[in-house]
Parts: sequence; C-alpha cells; structure tokens
Amino acid sequence: MNALQLLQEKNTLKVIGLMSGTSADGMDAALTEITGYGLQTKVKALGFVSLPYSDAVREEILRLASGTAGGSRDLCLFSFALGEISLQACRAVCEQSGVPPEAVDLVGSHGQTLYHVPAAVDYLGHAVRGTLQLGEPSVICEGLGCPVVSDFRVRDMAAGGQGAPVVPYAEYLLYRRQDQSVGLQNIGGIGNLTVLPKGGAPEDTFAFDTGPGNMVMDQVTERMTAGKMRYDENGALAAQGVCSEALLRWMLQDPYLKKQPPKSTGREDYGKAYVDALLQKAQELGVRGLDALATACRFTAVCIQAAVEEHCPVRPDCLVVGGGGSHNPTLMKEIRRVLSIPVLVNEDLGFDSDAKEAVAFAILANECIHGAANSVPSVTGAAHPVVMGKISL
Repeated sequence: MNALQLLQEKNTLKVIGLMSGTSADGMDAALTEITGYGLQTKVKALGFVSLPYSDAVREEILRLASGTAGGSRDLCLFSFALGEISLQACRAVCEQSGVPPEAVDLVGSHGQTLYHVPAAVDYLGHAVRGTLQLGEPSVICEGLGCPVVSDFRVRDMAAGGQGAPVVPYAEYLLYRRQDQSVGLQNIGGIGNLTVLPKGGAPEDTFAFDTGPGNMVMDQVTERMTAGKMRYDENGALAAQGVCSEALLRWMLQDPYLKKQPPKSTGREDYGKAYVDALLQKAQELGVRGLDALATACRFTAVCIQAAVEEHCPVRPDCLVVGGGGSHNPTLMKEIRRVLSIPVLVNEDLGFDSDAKEAVAFAILANECIHGAANSVPSVTGAAHPVVMGKISL
C-alpha cells in the first residue's frame, strides 16, 4: 500500500497548513487534526505559530515580487530557502503543540506568491495567464517524512479560473450556516471577501478580492518612519491622522473597485508603484504623512464597503473579519462605521483570526489527497471544479 493509500485509509489525520501572504511578514503554520473529508470534514486546531521573516528575507520577497527583478538563479535559491523556512515553521508548531514531527501525516503549503497574472497578456505570441508561488515542497517532504501538497492555484487557472481566491471551499466547510448568510472578510496584504448564502451548497458560494488590505497602509507606514516600522501597530499612527477627503476621492477612482467579480488582485496593483503615486498625490494636495495613512486606512474600509454593497448578489447578514487587519482597532472602527451589518471577528465564533488561512490550506491538502474537488468555480470563474494541489511524496 503506497503513502497516499495509507493516508486515505486513516479516518483522522494530523495536517499542517502553511501560509505566507502578500504582506510578506512571516510564515504561518497551523497544526490541525482533520477527520473525514468533503461535507463530513471536522477540524480541530492543535497549534499555531508565525515565524517572522528577517529583514533580508522580506526584502528579497518584495524585490522578486516586483516583477522587474530577479533571474533564474534568484528564483531557484529563493524557492529552496523558503522551503527550509517552511520546514522550520512545521517543526516550530509541532514543538509548540507537543506533537512529534514524525506524527504529522500531511502538509499543505501555499508558498509565497511572487507574481499573479489573472487576465491574459500577450507573451511569445500567445495569450497567457499565470501565477507563481514558490517554496520548494520537497524540502518539507524530506524533512518531515510525509506527503506535501503545494502549488494549489495553477490547476484552477488551467481550467480558466483566476486561481484566486482559493480558500472559500475550506471556509464553506467551516463557516456555513442554515439560518444566516455569512460574510468572511480576510484582511492580509490584500483583502478578500467570501459570502456563504444561508443553506447554500458549495457552488452557491461567491468570493473575490476586495482590494488592498494592509498592503498600502504598511508601505505608507514604512516610508513615513524611514523603515523603522513595518506596519502601524494597533492602528496607533492612523488614529492620530485625519482622513483627507480629497485624497480619498483620488483613491476611489481606482478601476478595480468597479470591476465585476470574479476578480483578484495583488502586489502588481498595490505595490511600490501604487504607493509612489499615492504619496505624490498626497504631496500635491498638501496632505501630511499621518493623514495619508489615515486615508489609506479609510480606503481599505471603503473597499470592503463597496464589495459588500455593490458586488454581492446575496448580502451577508453579518461580516466576520480575520487576518492581521482584524487586530487593528482603527481599521475595525472604520469598517464598522461604513457598514450597516454586524461586524465580528473570528474569535467571536471560536476561531483564530491569525490561523485562518493556514488552517484553510491544511483542509485543501486533505481534500486533495482524497481526490476531492476543492475549488469553487463560482468564485474563480473556472469552467468546472478541479482538485487543486500538487503532491510531493
């Protein structure tokens, strides 16, 4: 009996989910215990750690993600380096949880997105779309001695989808309700919204990226503090500023806000070039740094408001916020100010906001090794459901 058959025979698996997001701040690892698969899935959280990246690692991620830097040597070495960091995160969460590494059955690793092209561009005479996540899974596989599922997004893109968002299937398994339509807003570097209509099937789920989450605020903070701060901890700096209505109007001209789902975005739209333009406009308008940061904070909230009010065929009865942005009181205050529905955080439902996406990749990996479709075409625009993930044994 091969390794996959052995896993399929076990009713309950210990699965680690790994996630490195667009904020490029660290590697998240969630250790879970998963029983069954499909609609029968039961998940128990055993532990969670987040290993912060060194300045050198973070700078290299941002450099390679710019789309204008790096070559085959850099991409090769980076992928293996991130594989080693991923393995360290797996061992760290095992140690924190008191679970021997050899007891882990499976790992689901998202890797680090370095480039994402959801709309076709002309390349070598072909109309090409693509996405690139790196973090060599074989390094994890060798270090833990268990199968690793990685590279989730590409199969959906091959089927005509945007390859994003990919976590709604896992969210459906965990958060669906018969009596209430639930909105799930993740705020990492990018914001993404999933809506689970009450009593709905997986194909009734819809989701899309709302626009920037923390990404623009983080960059403004880093520049404003000359690199002394990577992010605005607890929204303390933004709370000292005042939103500039003139600068906000300029930001609201962003064409992404009017684009109809399915849609996804990333550092390609809201990276260095965007922030360069934002700060140039702020200077032209005489907007000081703290006020520009407060405006960027308001903009993230308004992006979420636009997503809920303009792009949801079924309006959620409540919004549950997760990700790093859920810990920013200033941002949460702005979101509650602009939305007319209750706004909760994952902890209100007994979940961990920080671990949510890492847990999702543990679930997606479990579905993959059972040969179960783990995508939601209504979300990504793919022609049909697919089994996302490549398996390293």
